[in-house]
Amino acid sequence: MISKKDTTMSRTIRRKELRNIVPLADSTIYEMEQRGEFPRRFALTPRCVVWDLSEVQAWLAARRSKQIPRAPKPDLKQRRASLVREPDRAARSASTVG
Repeated sequence: MISKKDTTMSRTIRRKELRNIVPLADSTIYEMEQRGEFPRRFALTPRCVVWDLSEVQAWLAARRSKQIPRAPKPDLKQRRASLVREPDRAARSASTVG
């Protein structure tokens, strides 16, 4: 027997509406889906994919509730090249005079 929960229709959204709700690039969303960090899309037809709106909203609520750590600052000692410096102003002004 089919339960009532299985018969209720949930709203689906296409890519354009998903972009309005979640301001991430398509490639970022795809990578997060592959890692299991974002709700998976599913195909309605061979050319139409959609997301379950309730899953996307639950994902947003979970993101709002947890702290996301900031990326660490770069280690400047690991630079391969040194900083580019401007020539001394005195040397520049001396070369233009004369």
